[in-house]
Amino acid sequence: MDLKNILEQARGVQSKIAEVQRDLEHRSVEASAGGGMVTAVATGALKIREIKIEPALLETGDRAMLQDLVAAAVNAALGEAQKMAQQELQKAAGGPLAGLLGNDGPS
Repeated sequence: MDLKNILEQARGVQSKIAEVQRDLEHRSVEASAGGGMVTAVATGALKIREIKIEPALLETGDRAMLQDLVAAAVNAALGEAQKMAQQELQKAAGGPLAGLLGNDGPS
């Protein structure tokens, strides 16, 4: 394969990756903590879109527990969003250039 073809393919993959990244901004995942008492929704762009807290949890007045549950839900949602993003980016980078990008796809 000559350098010109490699560069053209690289541009195509780069374009696909950019498209996937734009799409991921509009996709979301959610995760919860405390048996569903706190739920965090994260985008595929690794931003928190929403946090839901059950009213009963607020009524307990246990600030430390609320903080722990929010942190746990946010971390879980971001982890799920990161997995989703990695899978989609690996799909986009698949094909002839995947070997040049390494086993993990784009970084």
